[in-house]
Amino acid sequence: MKDAFGLPQSLLVLGGTSEIALATARRMIARSTRTVWLAGRPSPALETAASELRVLGADVHTVAFDALDPDSHEIVLGKVFAEGDVDMVLLAFGVLGDQAQDEREPAAAVHVARTNYIGAVASGLVSARALQTQGHGSLVVLSSVAGERARRADFIYGSSKAGLDTFTQGLGDALHGTGVHVMVVRPGFVRSRMTAGREETLLATTPGAVATAIELGLRRRSETVWVPGTLRVVMAALRHLPRALFRRLPV
Repeated sequence: MKDAFGLPQSLLVLGGTSEIALATARRMIARSTRTVWLAGRPSPALETAASELRVLGADVHTVAFDALDPDSHEIVLGKVFAEGDVDMVLLAFGVLGDQAQDEREPAAAVHVARTNYIGAVASGLVSARALQTQGHGSLVVLSSVAGERARRADFIYGSSKAGLDTFTQGLGDALHGTGVHVMVVRPGFVRSRMTAGREETLLATTPGAVATAIELGLRRRSETVWVPGTLRVVMAALRHLPRALFRRLPV
């Protein structure tokens, strides 16, 4: 069960090598989390991440999970929930893709869509049903500010995140009143291994800052979290700019 401040004692991470997810796990362990499941493709990186979290005092397990195999999600995640209640599921997997390559090679674009949207829909629904069955818990989904409005520079990635964002909002409405809390997290550009070598955009942030915002959102039972918070105002303005003007902006 969650502690008195709404923070989880048990955490399931989908995307167990994500820097944002691991920063969040470290923060949760420092507060209240005692059991962590890191779900991802078996790899030395996944085992290293688990070992590093164990040093912090948590009971950490690795779970073989493939976002691109949605048919397996019910069985794989069902085994985790069968071990006991899960207070929080953090859906943190995703790929950026390469816009230029993805435009030339539709199969590459489909890979981005299948990972970021289809894989997330499947695992999100399985997790939501399990949380609803146990009667409590939070589902936290990492979306992106890129999903707020299509940009020439990353519209394939952005469209996958737009779909995920809309799905998560609707899922939150569907679960309202069931005891399950659904929260969408919309970071801007995050300085991480995934974005290494890419040009930073306005109001860039870090995995640690996203983890801090997630903790605050859990305490407040927020439904939407922007990181940094000022992005909410920026995107409110950009969302309503005429397309002809938006195309000329360096965003």
